[in-house]
Amino acid sequence: MRALDPEEKELWAKVTATIRPLSRDPIGSAPEPLALSVDDRPKPPAPLERKPKGPPPRARPTTAPPPPRPGTTLDGSWDKRLTKGAVEPDRILDLHGHNLDTAWSAIDQGLERAIADGDRVLLLITGHARSGEPPVQRGRIRAAVHDWLAHSRHARHIAAVRGAHPRHGGGGSLYLILRRRG
Repeated sequence: MRALDPEEKELWAKVTATIRPLSRDPIGSAPEPLALSVDDRPKPPAPLERKPKGPPPRARPTTAPPPPRPGTTLDGSWDKRLTKGAVEPDRILDLHGHNLDTAWSAIDQGLERAIADGDRVLLLITGHARSGEPPVQRGRIRAAVHDWLAHSRHARHIAAVRGAHPRHGGGGSLYLILRRRG
């Protein structure tokens, strides 16, 4: 390593004078490089284990696959009829005036009765999402409905969940399409 000439020392002194330390420890003089003996040198890292080539083995499911997620199994004719408002609900579940606990209970009981009676289309009135600038949040019931339906004991009976036509409440309502009895 070569020594700095006087111009380089002066330039280096100006540079180091403008440096702010990253830590709060006082700045001392630069440590002198240590001469390491052969025994003090760092040892190279151990070789990495190699993974076998090819795709990993497929894991076998230990439980039955979950039922189809509500909202994914309608054909095009159903969707057209729903968007045109040409479907009349067999049952209406209105959640106005409910809190989270009573709304969940009302949905569960309403689905149980609808399935027992062989209904195909339920109109679930949740109420419109609140408008406004954040931090205004949408209604808690409206926010929880999709999760409730996906995890309910009746999820396997629900073929689809779709937004309602404006004549049935639009953004404040949902159609629940139940599977045919088989």
